[in-house]
Amino acid sequence: MAIALITNYLTGYRMPLYQRLAEHHRVEVLCYGGGERYAPSWFRDLDRQLGEAPFPARRLRSPREAFVVAGDYDAVIAPFAGGAILPAAYAGARRSGKPFVLWASVWVEPRSITHLLARPVTRHIYRHADAVVAYGEHVRRFVASIRGRDSDVFIAPQSVEAELFARVVGREERERFRAAHGLGSGPLVIYVGRLIEEKGVGVLLEAWPRVRSEATLVLIGDGPLAARASGAEGVRLVPPLARPALAAAYAAGELTVLASVPSRRFREPWGLVCNESMHQGRPVIASDSVGAVAGGLVSDQVNGVVVPSGDAGALAAAIDRLLTDAGLRERLGGAAREAVKPFNYEAMEAGFVQALQAAGSLPDREERLEVVTAEGLEGDHRLGPLDAGEP
Repeated sequence: MAIALITNYLTGYRMPLYQRLAEHHRVEVLCYGGGERYAPSWFRDLDRQLGEAPFPARRLRSPREAFVVAGDYDAVIAPFAGGAILPAAYAGARRSGKPFVLWASVWVEPRSITHLLARPVTRHIYRHADAVVAYGEHVRRFVASIRGRDSDVFIAPQSVEAELFARVVGREERERFRAAHGLGSGPLVIYVGRLIEEKGVGVLLEAWPRVRSEATLVLIGDGPLAARASGAEGVRLVPPLARPALAAAYAAGELTVLASVPSRRFREPWGLVCNESMHQGRPVIASDSVGAVAGGLVSDQVNGVVVPSGDAGALAAAIDRLLTDAGLRERLGGAAREAVKPFNYEAMEAGFVQALQAAGSLPDREERLEVVTAEGLEGDHRLGPLDAGEP
């Protein structure tokens, strides 16, 4: 049998992880869709995603199906999100005696009425999952505060495709990006993502008139704040770009901003635009409500700048400082490029492997090598990143 990994959509940045898990550990991906509050309309074509998946993947149509199919697999991995999907998958695994691994992204407990009502159930799952995979150290600390231990909580560092974002973007490609979107030749400050309050777009638009340096704020994405942004001086809207085109956008800019603010329902779990920009050697200005800050990727004055969440004045001052100090931008950008390198899919896969081993659904390294030796093989090609030791 295989291992079930439950998620909502087959996002581009997750495909390398899922492919590695499928090839090395017989993982099948079950997708339930959902998350319309944060997922843009162009992102939700699940049928197309499933049809193009280069690994076993299928649709999960209901919580009841999640409950039933849990017994058909050797183990189940499920995320904190998904409404009734998570407790249904957990209950199904428990009924059939199969190991259950929680994939945790939350680092501050949501305070919406829905989450408060579900709190007894979700806390039970946090405490009694056989192992937990966490987005980063910030999530690991939060999970450990509920479980009372962190010995079976493993980090799968959030990653993006280095082949897309760390590639060299030449001057001609940067100029083509500028020309295609009418951005001129002046300095650019880049934002990529949904144009919503939770992503700090409102704070960024409030801060922008206070930025004294001559620059253009480029907002790449769509969402309800697009109308407000379109009328702002010095702000240009760019429609959502395909992932291969984003490296040129980051390279054309001087810096990237992610000024997320918390709400009752949401606190930025990570912010993969930080990884993307840092691969391109561009510093990030991020708020202290961004998971990539709390999780240790973006460090203030080391490889980026951290500002208080919701503070438009501090955000404007940070943008001004980086725009006017080329030496600081170069130093932070170089450090950013190095800091993001360990956040890769090999390390991410290793975190899942550790969790599955702790849950008892995969033999550990020594046991697997014994099996391989007994079969007369020289090594186990299925071990993936563990061949080179722990990350």
